[in-house]
Amino acid sequence: MATHKVGGEVDAYCTRCKLTLAHTILAMVGTKIARVRCNTCNGDHAYRGAPGTTDRPTSSSTPRASRATSSSGTSSSSKAEKVVISFEEQLAGKDIANAPKYSPKDTYQVDQVISHPTFGIGLVTAVRGDKVDLTFRTDTKTLVHGRGGPPAEKPAFSPPTRGATGPADKPMAAEPPPSASEDSASSGD
Repeated sequence: MATHKVGGEVDAYCTRCKLTLAHTILAMVGTKIARVRCNTCNGDHAYRGAPGTTDRPTSSSTPRASRATSSSGTSSSSKAEKVVISFEEQLAGKDIANAPKYSPKDTYQVDQVISHPTFGIGLVTAVRGDKVDLTFRTDTKTLVHGRGGPPAEKPAFSPPTRGATGPADKPMAAEPPPSASEDSASSGD
């Protein structure tokens, strides 16, 4: 491995140019490069090695072979294997032909098969309050359910009343209340 020093050059990924280019080393922490300057755009940034390179040790240098093994010959710290069940296997034994059509008004239960008009056949995998997770062949979607309450009343329409016209940015003067002399004069006609 080449030894690097401040002021030297190294190939690194430039965040501004979006390319692996020659950089000047500005700062180091111990033997690791910390900060560099791109020789093309003069942008300073944290060191990012060229894609495909790593500063982690290779698998051949890790002491995995020296780990203790149990009497069955397997590693004592082995992880559980991940089991992937295909969509077809999940639907096996389910009544797909009688799957109800999806409606946000209906309520659903886990492992129920649903027919959605856009996404197709789906399987309910989780129920959370008024939302359900449906797994379809290509994706998992979160949809609403149980919203079948009584239809909401539409508010009555009331057209706007025509008021006095005038500039909108000036306050309108309040009309004075009619006096008693005007009131008696108008009733005498």
